[in-house]
Amino acid sequence: MSRPTGPHPRGPAEVYVGLGSNLGDRVARLREALRALGALPKTELVAVSPLYETSPVGGPPQGAFLNAVAQLRTELPPRRLLQELLALEVRAGRVRGAERNAPRPLDLDLLLYGDLRLEEPGLVVPHPRLAERAFVLEPLCELAPELVHPSLGEPIAGLAARCRDPAAVRLWREEEGAWRSSP
Repeated sequence: MSRPTGPHPRGPAEVYVGLGSNLGDRVARLREALRALGALPKTELVAVSPLYETSPVGGPPQGAFLNAVAQLRTELPPRRLLQELLALEVRAGRVRGAERNAPRPLDLDLLLYGDLRLEEPGLVVPHPRLAERAFVLEPLCELAPELVHPSLGEPIAGLAARCRDPAAVRLWREEEGAWRSSP
């Protein structure tokens, strides 16, 4: 059963999506994901965080991730947006298996959808582990430090400060090209 709380958005909603990749050409996959996010129906790509290189959390031994957060403005409802995100992952070659936190070419997570709080099978907004994941909080803090977590009532900057781990989540210095000017 759906348990939405908070105002249901009328018109476009401000949405934050986490992006990650640790297989193949990570930068190219993330750039392609940004292009695809901006091309979704009734959706505008508003801003993109810097890239962070992050140590994997859980799962089998694997390479480091590149992570970022994208801010979108969309009229797609949360369930439809999630379906679009999952379809983009599949197009990038992601195969979901029995092993949680396995390496993946593309990972897209719906982090926040306006002030909406929603719990349905397969869809929880805000993302249920958002407040404990530095690899999401650091790039999200770059975009919206004063944004308040709808369930916890705390600013993203405070949540990020509590989880900060510079050894595991490092600002990535790209040697060539301009990451944020590429979408």
